[in-house]
Amino acid sequence: MSINLKAKETLIQVGDLKGTYRFVLATEIYGKLSAAKVIKEAALRSGISRGVMQACWDAAGEVIKAWATEGHSVAIPGLGTMRFGVRAKSVAAVADVATNLISARRVIFTPNVDIKDELASTSINITCYDRNGKEIKKVTSTDGGNVEDPDNKGDNPGGGNTPSGGDTPSGGNPGGGDTPSGGGDGE
Repeated sequence: MSINLKAKETLIQVGDLKGTYRFVLATEIYGKLSAAKVIKEAALRSGISRGVMQACWDAAGEVIKAWATEGHSVAIPGLGTMRFGVRAKSVAAVADVATNLISARRVIFTPNVDIKDELASTSINITCYDRNGKEIKKVTSTDGGNVEDPDNKGDNPGGGNTPSGGDTPSGGNPGGGDTPSGGGDGE
């Protein structure tokens, strides 16, 4: 298994590099698997009928939505946890606190250790293309497999300055970090 990327020589249209060609990375081979295909495969692997698997899938989805909208961080078995949050500005005075401080609602997913280990051990293949679409180079990863840790973003731009990546249950983040939408759940 590998992650396939393409690096295409592209004319930059904005910023300090405007007018120059740079190689820009993007995913090359990814497709969206339908829920039906996932359910069918899970049913085959577990020995449970497709109808029962579908009922379980639907019920789990409803439970996750219900609990996340109540402010809980919800475990997704075998994957990690998910919760809802917002990106918002901070203000100095309580009189200025209002919903207009919210710039975006977010789904925040924190993968478990097994998922992070799987990503770290997955090789990365890059195919490079010139500006005319001609393949000019192939690269296979030799990196250490570093995986971004959303729970330790202290120096990550835009990630906030708190240990949880800018999530500040008690208030806003001057840098525009995340403020969970529900009451705290101890995270």
